[in-house]
Amino acid sequence: MRTMHRHRWNAVLSALVTASVFVVVSQAAGAQAAPRSAPASVSSQPPTAVAIQAVSLLGDTLRQLPLAPAVRARYEAQLAEARAAFVRTPSNIDSLIWYGRRLGYLGQLREAIEIYSRGIARDSTNPWLYRHRGHRYLSVRDFPNAIGDFERAAALVQGKADVVEEDGQPNAKNTPIGTLHSNIGYHLALAYYLRGDFPRAVTVAQQEYAAATNDDRRVSMAHWLYLALRHAGRHDEAKQLVAPMRQSMNIIENEAYHRLMLLYRGDATPEATLALGADGQFSVTDASAAYGVANWYLFNGRAREGEALLRRIVSAGQWGAFGTIAAEAQLARMR
Repeated sequence: MRTMHRHRWNAVLSALVTASVFVVVSQAAGAQAAPRSAPASVSSQPPTAVAIQAVSLLGDTLRQLPLAPAVRARYEAQLAEARAAFVRTPSNIDSLIWYGRRLGYLGQLREAIEIYSRGIARDSTNPWLYRHRGHRYLSVRDFPNAIGDFERAAALVQGKADVVEEDGQPNAKNTPIGTLHSNIGYHLALAYYLRGDFPRAVTVAQQEYAAATNDDRRVSMAHWLYLALRHAGRHDEAKQLVAPMRQSMNIIENEAYHRLMLLYRGDATPEATLALGADGQFSVTDASAAYGVANWYLFNGRAREGEALLRRIVSAGQWGAFGTIAAEAQLARMR
């Protein structure tokens, strides 16, 4: 029954995506044909509401993100502000991007994709639009479209100066750790990894790891690079990668990835790495830490514990987390 259920929803979502792509391509063609003095306008109408955001890689329907009431209230207030700014200036690409980002934080992923697609129809050379739409394609498990967007974004920024990307939800030090270039590369490597294309994931991740300018970026990219190397059978390279990692690194927000580096080095236990709260529930960052621990079990001959933890991640409900998406993909491959 689950297989039939999955196929039915996949067919529905495929039809929706196909229709959306047709509309976007048609609009983009019209925008390119129009004189530069008369760019295509962007509709200020709200995006189409969608109840089912995606179907997991294991066949489950994904609807509303699990957010704490206080967090949801804050995100909704931020969305209202972003929506008002967009309605005032719908052709301002920055207003459009922030509207899409605020939709995404609330789990309105299909709506965010629609907003970014409107922007691309107006300006098909803006890398920010592809970077953010690609992120939301990852969230809805549409890896081919995500890869297409990130590759397009990478081509558009080639040879151009980088710029810091402002955080939608600032960290404790209110210090952004990512840039436009680094976020494009990080998510492209992740998209290849989620699709199971480990050699390409390694290539992109190695470039981004070498370009990292702070420890937060180093440990987050090293995590996915390490896993891609291990899954590609390049175990010696993976060991060399984590050798320089130390307990005393300047980490602002990626504590979970830092703990995983110490686990991969042999300087921490899986129990200490997966430090859950008193209620034992997974947060988004817990899902990412648990995914690394599950793979550590698998790499160290503890397959039963590794597979059980992968299933626990999926059942925890944090379906927007990259760790959860990766667990789904790995379980699907194991089938």
